[in-house]
Amino acid sequence: MIKLQNKGVTLQGGVPTPAEAVFPAGRDKTMAYQILRRHDRPCGDGSMHLTFDSLISHDITYVGVIQTAKASGMTEFPVPYVLTNCHNSLCAVGGTINEDDHVFGLSAAVKYGGDYVPANQAVIHQYAREMMSGCGRMILGSDSHTRYGALGTMGIGEGGPEIVKQLLRNTYDIAAPEVILVWLTGQPPQGVGPHDVAIALCGAVYKNGFVKNKVLEFAGPAVSQLPMDYRIGIDVMTTETACLSSIWETDDAVAEYLAIHGRPETFTALHPQDGAYYDGMITIDLSRMEPMAALPFHPSEAVTLRELIHDPGDHLREVEKRAEAQFGGKAGLHLTDKLVNGKLMVDQGIIAGCAGGMYDNIAEAAAILNGHDTGSGYFSLSVYPPSVPVNLELMENGVQQSLLTSGALFKPCFCGPCFGAGDVPANNGLSIRHTTRNFPNREGSKPSDGQLAGVILMDARSIAATARNHGVLTSAADVDYTPPAPVQRRFDRKVYDRRVYFGFGHARPDAALKYGPNIAEWPAIPALADDLLMQVASVLRDEVTTTDELIPSGETSSYRSNPLKLAEFALSRRDPDYVPRAKAAQALEVSRAAGAVPPALAEVLKSLNLPESALARMHIGSVIFANKPGDGSAREQAASCQRVLGGCANICYEFATKRYRSNCVNWGMLPFTLAEGAAFDGDAGDFVYVPDVREKLARGDEEFPAVLVHGGKAQPITLYLKNTNAEERELLLTGCLMNHYAAQNRR
Repeated sequence: MIKLQNKGVTLQGGVPTPAEAVFPAGRDKTMAYQILRRHDRPCGDGSMHLTFDSLISHDITYVGVIQTAKASGMTEFPVPYVLTNCHNSLCAVGGTINEDDHVFGLSAAVKYGGDYVPANQAVIHQYAREMMSGCGRMILGSDSHTRYGALGTMGIGEGGPEIVKQLLRNTYDIAAPEVILVWLTGQPPQGVGPHDVAIALCGAVYKNGFVKNKVLEFAGPAVSQLPMDYRIGIDVMTTETACLSSIWETDDAVAEYLAIHGRPETFTALHPQDGAYYDGMITIDLSRMEPMAALPFHPSEAVTLRELIHDPGDHLREVEKRAEAQFGGKAGLHLTDKLVNGKLMVDQGIIAGCAGGMYDNIAEAAAILNGHDTGSGYFSLSVYPPSVPVNLELMENGVQQSLLTSGALFKPCFCGPCFGAGDVPANNGLSIRHTTRNFPNREGSKPSDGQLAGVILMDARSIAATARNHGVLTSAADVDYTPPAPVQRRFDRKVYDRRVYFGFGHARPDAALKYGPNIAEWPAIPALADDLLMQVASVLRDEVTTTDELIPSGETSSYRSNPLKLAEFALSRRDPDYVPRAKAAQALEVSRAAGAVPPALAEVLKSLNLPESALARMHIGSVIFANKPGDGSAREQAASCQRVLGGCANICYEFATKRYRSNCVNWGMLPFTLAEGAAFDGDAGDFVYVPDVREKLARGDEEFPAVLVHGGKAQPITLYLKNTNAEERELLLTGCLMNHYAAQNRR
């Protein structure tokens, strides 16, 4: 089904051939490098310094982006920048703060010359596909699922500060990435959809780090046999593999898509050149694929749906164990309660967003449900189309009517189910979803309050088959249905022409930004001190810590534009004591700056054998330890919330994603790592002392001798800052990206 080859290959005559030796020059013959080289501003340092053709953000991030860019000296958007509102939270009950953000966004588009897509018009990535994609282009988005490779566009999802750099005419800096060939053969059987392929791919490569920070290049004889929505559905999920970006061969289907969407001139046939070199290969035989499920709490927890249906008990008990290990007595799952006569009963089905809400997925779900109903019990089915133009197609072709008649509900073009603000399941509920993620509390539950639900990721086809069986888990491979007949796809952009504000190239500097009462400026961020004394505010020893845990989504997004209020939610569902601990460390810094020496501080100095005079060189802040932090969304708030609470660093063994590490750096938090196998014995409340940190960082040192004060005793530890370039060091020295660019503009 899926085979991994961790050795180099070249394409010779269109056939993957094992490479006898590493051939880096051959990378330039890949599609990825043909595009990357055109967007690179080489500086002779071996890294890539990329500029992008356009930028895109949604309403969870764009206020912070604009506020940061404004504080850094931005006067207009130098490249097309689209502000979408698909994370319209719908949870600011009793207040104005949700719509205030949208008013601010429109005023920013007017002032700085941007495009603004009102709420419920389109989810961010569908709008980019419909209106921004083009072969050979690159798009940077402040959402992790910025993936448009199936349309010949390299998309990269990063935190907001990377958007800010582009707005300030700077570059996105990365080490030249490796490229992995994804070779597709065969045709998927009926009932197997793109999410099945994507889940199987995530299961094969995520945990072993096979494609981490690399580019996936899709080619092979099967590409031309896949409809566009199918390719797009696989492509958007590549984010969950931890790869950097993706690109696909382009053909007549891509040309037709771009022509339908009014941009025929943006089509170029993209193919690897003969002799293209890849650092590894993934072979996927689509003919051997079968319906899949990703069990809670990660898209990589992949099992075949056949296995899950045959033996649900063992799988569900493993999920219950994971929940117990992660949440202890705070919340638990009892999914085995849902076994009835050996069959698994689920509570809810969702087909939504940038992955599930594609026309073909919804149309095939309707075909499976045709002549059947979803039942009148606990099970419910909701469908969220990805854009109004797609919804119009569904209406005109009778798909929406068919599903509504079957008992499904149609919802707005909204990302809610993907971030916990729509169709939140009941406590101990089990939801099957064609969405991007199934992290704990991603569906909106609150484990810290004793509330927890489980999400199994599945393809829309098997979700529809389950709905047809009134909630009994069912594979689409096990139901008889007639697939929908192909239709001539169309795109009516009048809804955008009539509602979207198109302002690029028409900045109005005199226009005022419109602030609501909850939109706040960033607080002052201090520069890096000579020495650091950091109190451990949280210790997270889970295998992976997601950005959803570092700052939860859902109702917290109501406060997305107020850094201090949002920070109150940091780690709230994972470690509710984090915020008070971080504030306690902040209070120590306030005392130090005022010349006072609280007893707790005096004790630490005694353990370190330092005089009180040493405090003059210090800054006191907080630090989080986690084994592997940063999987999940690109949201910079996971880092910025720590920073505004006085956070100075993360300590870990590795960062789960480049984007979270970049967010830490851009917010001035030192991304420290430990050597593999090195012990970290610290607990919450302990201290980590890093002497001469400023001098060592400025010099480019990678090794930072430090001291952990645990139980009143000092023990040496070694922290590392590896692969940190000159600009990153400058950002860390000045305290954050805003400080860095503001200082440049003052010169």
